[in-house]
Formats: sequence, C-alpha cells, structure tokens
Amino acid sequence: MMQTVTLTIDGTPVRATKGSSVLDAALECGICIPHLCHVPFLKDTGACRICIVENVKNGGASVTASCTLTAQEGMVIRTNTEKIQKLRRNIAELLVAQAPNSKAIQDVAVRCGVKEVRYPFRNDNCIQCGRCVRYCTEMWRANALGFVGRGKNRRVEFPFATRPEFCKNCGSCTLYCPMSVTPCGGPMKRGEESLCGKCESQTVMAPGMIGACVRCDLGKGFQCTRHML
Repeated sequence: MMQTVTLTIDGTPVRATKGSSVLDAALECGICIPHLCHVPFLKDTGACRICIVENVKNGGASVTASCTLTAQEGMVIRTNTEKIQKLRRNIAELLVAQAPNSKAIQDVAVRCGVKEVRYPFRNDNCIQCGRCVRYCTEMWRANALGFVGRGKNRRVEFPFATRPEFCKNCGSCTLYCPMSVTPCGGPMKRGEESLCGKCESQTVMAPGMIGACVRCDLGKGFQCTRHML
C-alpha cells in the first residue's frame, strides 16, 4: 500500500506520496512553483534554484530548492513570500542575462515577474542545468555526456571532447535542453540581447492567484510538469 505524508504548503494541507519532493507535492495539487532543471522522472539536483521555497522549522525559515527537499509529515512550506519572490526574480534575471536565447528561460523570467535585466548579457549556450547529462545517464544508461572543468570553465562535454561510439544518437540531450527552444522572434545577436516579455499576457491571472497554476503555456516547450501529467 502506498504510504503518504501530510504537509502544509501556503496554508493548505497537502497529502503527498512518502519520499516525493516538495516540488512534486505542490505541482500535484496545482500550486505553481516555477522550475527549470526539474524533469519528473529524473533525479533532481537543484541546479537552477528557481524552485526555492521557505521551509519553516523551529520558529525559523530556511530557503532551499523544493525539488531536492523531501516532503515530510508535518512540514510547513511557504512558496510565495515576498522574500522568495524577490530571490526568485533575481535568479531568473541572472539566467536571462546568461542565456537570453532560450524561450524556456525567457518564459520562466516572465512567470517570476522579471521586468528588466540589470546584469550584463553573456549570451551563453548552456546554463549547466544538467538535464541532458541526467537524461543520458539515467534513462539511456549511456554516460556519453558529463560535466568537465571547474568554476567558469565548467561545461557539458563528451569524454575527451569526442562523441563516443556508445552514444545512442537519440537526440534526447537536445530535446531536454532549455537552449533548444529559441525565442519566438529568432536568436538574438550579441549586443542586441533583451528581455523578451512578449508572453506576459500568459500570466494575466497570476497576480490575483499567487502561487496557483494558471495553466499558462509558459514552459510547454521544455516539458514543464503541468504539461506532462
């Protein structure tokens, strides 16, 4: 028999499968927690940090990624406090500055309420979310991709920078990459990067439904959980 735990998310009692994450528990009952590196059937690493929440415990509250936070009995979670919204906007803003040529990232920024980008645009082609590496390793057991280097030199690469023979050429690494979904207007050239914001109308109901899934199309192109249920 499946075991469950009951936790409170934004004042609402939520029953979740024992061992599941707080992110999955929230999404299952229609509470929207923006996320980017999360893929439902892969192990979470908390790489993008967009899904941060406050975990209230012993009179205090710690900020942590909800995708790697296991739901426990009696847990109290706050997903959309002013503090969380501010932190989440800043993270989304940094991601757009790093990789503006991803509609997935632009969509997350819109859902998080980003109105401007205060950081210099870098126009990178990877945000190191690890979706491609995890899919290759966990689903295909190919281990054809991995992270190499440290710090600013850290990147996703084939072993010895050469596609190995055991690569299955399945294309999943591209399919699950946020960078594979380009902005509607096409790729932005260096020096012309900007916050798109053209899909802001998708969240017209969001201000009056803080934390609730408004069933927008933001994230549809990169397997947002709501589009995979």
